[in-house]
Amino acid sequence: MSISKNKLKTTDDLRQAAINAHQKDNLDDAKKLYQVYLHNKPKDAAIWSNLGSIFRKQKNYDLAAATQSRALELEPTSQSVMNNAANAFYDVGDILKSMELRKALVKLEPENPEQYSSLGKCYRGIHQLDKAQNILAEGIQKFPDFAEMHIQMAFVQLAMGNYPDGFQSFNWRWQGDEINLPDYSFPQWKGEALTGKTILVIPEQGFGDTVLMARFLPILKEHGAKIKMAVKPPLQRLFSNLQNDVEFIQTKTDLDRCDFWVPMMDLPLYLHTTLETVPKPVDLSIPQDAVQRARKIVAPYMDRFKIGVMWSGSVTYRANHKRSFSHQRFMELCNIPNIQMFSLYKGPLQNAFIEDGTSAIILDASGSDRDFADSAALMRELDLVISMDSAIVHIAGSLGIEVWNLLHSESYWLYEPFQDHTPWYPSMRLIRQETPGDWDQVFARLQTDITTRMKDLETT
Repeated sequence: MSISKNKLKTTDDLRQAAINAHQKDNLDDAKKLYQVYLHNKPKDAAIWSNLGSIFRKQKNYDLAAATQSRALELEPTSQSVMNNAANAFYDVGDILKSMELRKALVKLEPENPEQYSSLGKCYRGIHQLDKAQNILAEGIQKFPDFAEMHIQMAFVQLAMGNYPDGFQSFNWRWQGDEINLPDYSFPQWKGEALTGKTILVIPEQGFGDTVLMARFLPILKEHGAKIKMAVKPPLQRLFSNLQNDVEFIQTKTDLDRCDFWVPMMDLPLYLHTTLETVPKPVDLSIPQDAVQRARKIVAPYMDRFKIGVMWSGSVTYRANHKRSFSHQRFMELCNIPNIQMFSLYKGPLQNAFIEDGTSAIILDASGSDRDFADSAALMRELDLVISMDSAIVHIAGSLGIEVWNLLHSESYWLYEPFQDHTPWYPSMRLIRQETPGDWDQVFARLQTDITTRMKDLETT
């Protein structure tokens, strides 16, 4: 700790030193000082709330909720405490508790647009889409230039299956705080005629969204466009079939003679997509060497029902803690006879999976994958894929592989408005949390359904 104890003669000194460290973003020092102070002054609600905000920033969501609960207990009418607690409760999945605070804050702070957008987000999180739409519409009327309000409205409209309005509202994402509008010397495409024109298509989200939206590229070609696109290396072999329609660019000089650019997530808007006209998934390519590699991996297990499993997406995604779970959850299925599970995971959580011995039961089949083409080849050799919402489910769905997508309670708009399926991927089954954060119910259902599947196979 960088603060000398000799300079902290009183608890007031300690309090101020903690706040100073916090304001300088020295979070570890501030956290230690806050804890020492609170051991001596446990009734200081503001400091409990400050400590909770550090835990939240460091993605320790359970401790954030616990400390904000203590602050709220001490000062239940403090608006700053209420706001911080509402954030923490939402992060940890206690949406109802967060929503009650947001309702109160909308009345207490009627000129604060963040309270309207956050309340709308809460209603969406518990699938009360009509109420979400109403409060967001009220907020947009009062604060028409507040980007987050429109972004939340987009998610509601898309979840309701209202794609024309939803994708139009989603254009406000460029005014939010997560992504920035690219700067090109040529104009952004907004539906103009494309005959004889060259258009640059840019991915803007993760790998999964790139696979999702790639289905629109052949349609652009049908509109007479020459298409250029930057494709990241993990997708290049998988997307090689697209090279008849798309030029993969490598350098800035490849941007010469482009007439327009367009973000991939805008393609449904300007191609006038509705819930009823969703195009079929992209045609993916699986190289022969990837096929041979996959067949070698599964060869010893041909007498078993082969299940590919995935437990986490990108750890840098800010809501990954909600959509993901421990790899050990799949061990709950290992008592089902005649199955063999194969891990489809590759990433920074790999070591934990290996070191605790789980890979003795769930084969590490993807830790050495070169790219998503290897993942796709392996999935083709399996009987079933079970995964949380990740790029893997988009690839499996595009290939027409049977995939069970395990969804947390605040799932992506793509998986609405239907309960157990999506028109975007006909081979995908959706299995949802019934209660926020409740993976126990999801895995109990998996246990039952896979056991039933295995019994059915025995009788055929």
